[in-house]
Amino acid sequence: MTKNNSCLARAGFSFELGGAHTSRTMMFEELCALLSYINRAAAEKRDYQNAIVHDNCLGKRSVKTRTLTSRYLVDLYSLDPANILFSSLLYFWNRDPESRALLALLCAYARDPIFRSTAPYILSVSEGNIVTRESLEAFIDAQSPGRFSKATLKSTAQNINATWTQSGHLNGRARKIRAQAHPSAGSVSYALFLAYLNGFRGQNLIHSEYAKLLDCPSGKIIELAEESSRKGWLTCKRMGDIIEITFPNLISQDELERLHE
Repeated sequence: MTKNNSCLARAGFSFELGGAHTSRTMMFEELCALLSYINRAAAEKRDYQNAIVHDNCLGKRSVKTRTLTSRYLVDLYSLDPANILFSSLLYFWNRDPESRALLALLCAYARDPIFRSTAPYILSVSEGNIVTRESLEAFIDAQSPGRFSKATLKSTAQNINATWTQSGHLNGRARKIRAQAHPSAGSVSYALFLAYLNGFRGQNLIHSEYAKLLDCPSGKIIELAEESSRKGWLTCKRMGDIIEITFPNLISQDELERLHE
């Protein structure tokens, strides 16, 4: 792990081998139900885990299934408000319900390397074209030839296609068609914040890998960032081609410096 990745790991990003998508999708419905059940600012990681395992807030049949569900949700989202990746997700989740599917996708992207590796393939497909499970299997296998068995490749590709469908990048059930996601101010703010934590500034925020997940042109991203600024979710100042975006409600300069020590 590089020094920068080590810093980002402290914020909640993950660079470990593997990922939840070998066994699950991004579990958007479960995340929605959990965050609806635990809707208080003072909640800690153990509160989220207890809600799943002991309270069975997600309605799972067995303790084993509840425990696995908790583990996978932790893998995807950390569920730890001490991690700024999750605390900032909650910030925008509670302020912009329209953005929730893309917020979940962005967080899962930051925490699941296998899922993250498929973004270049999905984003390269033009709207209206078919994305087959077999083509995604081949792409995944090409990243690490022979790493996964045929059965694991198949289930992983199915799960990843399902996640891209939940986020709005794909449409259809058995037959997946490339569609366009629909970002709103909250998802744009979160994408820019993740890029900001990675050290991007100015125009580079707008063109980061996180911004590309939004499926919209840079002009629209700036427009939604300015909307977020008016709402007080971030600070956006623009003069011509020069743009400055900061997140005083989410991280102070001292916190940012400590993160990258």
